[in-house]
Amino acid sequence: MKKEAKLLLEKAIDSLLLSIEHFNRPWDRGRKETVLILMDHSFEMLLKAAIIERGGKIRRPREKQTIGFNACVHRALRDDEGGFITEDEALTLQVINSLRDAAQHYLLDISENHLYIHVQTGLTLFRDVLKRVFNMDLNNKMPERVLPVSTSPPMDFIALFDHEVNEIKRLLAPKSRRRAEATAKLRSLAILESAIQGQNIQPG
Repeated sequence: MKKEAKLLLEKAIDSLLLSIEHFNRPWDRGRKETVLILMDHSFEMLLKAAIIERGGKIRRPREKQTIGFNACVHRALRDDEGGFITEDEALTLQVINSLRDAAQHYLLDISENHLYIHVQTGLTLFRDVLKRVFNMDLNNKMPERVLPVSTSPPMDFIALFDHEVNEIKRLLAPKSRRRAEATAKLRSLAILESAIQGQNIQPG
C-alpha cells in the first residue's frame, strides 16, 4: 500500500471507530452532531486514501489544499480514475455529508431511527469500500456485534418517514410555538429528499 494512502486510511478508520463509539454512548450531549461529523471525516479520508491507492490525485495542479468531499465522491465515481463506488453509494455519501453540514453549521434535529439508518448504511459502505479497494476486512479493526441495546428499536424506512412527518405536524400545531424545532427536524428529511433528487444543497 502507498505510504500516503496508508496514513489516510488509518485516520479514516480512527474516525469511523470514534463515530460508532459516540453512537453507542448512553448520553446525548452533542452525540448526534459528533457521530455525523466523525463519520463524514472518516469517509473523506477513506475516499482520499482509495483515490491515491488507485493511482489518482487528491490535489489539483498548483493547488496547496487537497480536494473537498464532493470532489472526492466525483473522482471515486469516475471510471477513468479507477472508479470504485456506485451511484447509489455516492448518494449515501452525499446524504451523510449534507447531514454533517447541517449539524456543524446550523441546526439539525434528526431522530434516533433516522440517525441509525444512516450510521448503519455508512458502516456497511465503509466495509465494502475497504474490502473493494484495499482487500481489508473491517471485522479485523473492530468487534463483530449485533445491534446496540436501545429503548427505541429501529423502524423500516416508510414507518420512519410517517413518524417524522407526524412529529413535525405536532410541532407545528396551532399555539405550539415550536416552529424552530419543527424546521430543524424537517431539515434532515429535506436533505435526504434533495440527495435522492441528485441535488447537493442545504435546504433554506
